[in-house]
Amino acid sequence: MNDDARTNIGTPAPDSPAPAELRDQVERTRDELGKTVEALAAKTDIKAQAKEKTAAVRDQAAEKAAQVSERIREKTGYAVQLVKAKTPDPLLEKTAQATSQVRESAAKAGQYATDKTPEPLLEKAGQAATAARANRTPLLVAGAAVVVFLLVRRSRGPRR
Repeated sequence: MNDDARTNIGTPAPDSPAPAELRDQVERTRDELGKTVEALAAKTDIKAQAKEKTAAVRDQAAEKAAQVSERIREKTGYAVQLVKAKTPDPLLEKTAQATSQVRESAAKAGQYATDKTPEPLLEKAGQAATAARANRTPLLVAGAAVVVFLLVRRSRGPRR
């Protein structure tokens, strides 16, 4: 060994980094390693990926449904305007009068039925109406299924 090596035993070499720099490098490496481990863990978490994908698909479906609904509203509004534009005014007036008369007659018939119906039956009817309002979707689906069934049956004609 030469004398320089013996005299420089406790001092760092001129090219080597200081201890603070080494600590900073170690800390940065730990952070990077932690992020890498988290990324790998996320890739292997299939349940979380499925939930994310489900949420994304649900959001896309909701957005598409809103778009379709808006288009239907626009086309319905256009159709209403077209019918109104092509319908003669006297016919619109007669239709309005007939609608008013039908509403009045229905109100009178409803009041008459309410007056003549026993109280327990009115309670049961009220409960049924509340249940129907609470379960509109299943009732509409069932109604649509019945209509489709009847149309298919009617289109086949009588069997002999």
